[in-house]
Amino acid sequence: MSELYLKEESYKIIGICMEVHKILGKGHSEKVYSDALEYEFQRNEIPYKRELKYNIAYKDIILPSYYFADFVLYDEIILELKAIAALSTSEIKQTLNYLAASKNKLGLLINFGEDSLTYKRIIL
Repeated sequence: MSELYLKEESYKIIGICMEVHKILGKGHSEKVYSDALEYEFQRNEIPYKRELKYNIAYKDIILPSYYFADFVLYDEIILELKAIAALSTSEIKQTLNYLAASKNKLGLLINFGEDSLTYKRIIL
C-alpha cells in the first residue's frame, strides 16, 4: 500500500484547522479563519505564504487573469479555505485549477462553514 503524499504535513495542517474551527465555530468570514490560521502557522513554525498569486499560461502568453491561493504551506501544499454551507464540485475544480497554475501536486480544501470542519485532499 502506498504512503499518502505529504502525510505528516497534511495531518498537521488539518489538525490546526480543526483547532481553529473548535474555537471559532462556524459563521465567520474566510478572512477571520485565515487570520486565525496565520497565527497558528506562525506559532507552530509551519512555513507558509498567504494569498500567493499565480499567473495563468495560455499557449505562448500569460493571461491578464490570475489566481490567489489562500495559503501555500511547505512550498508544496495549496490550502484553499471556504466558509460555506457545503462543499461542491465547483470548489474542487477551483482547487484543481490552483494546483495546475502553481505546479503543486497537493491541495487541501477546508470548509469552516459546517457544524464540523470538513476537508478534502485533492491530488493533481
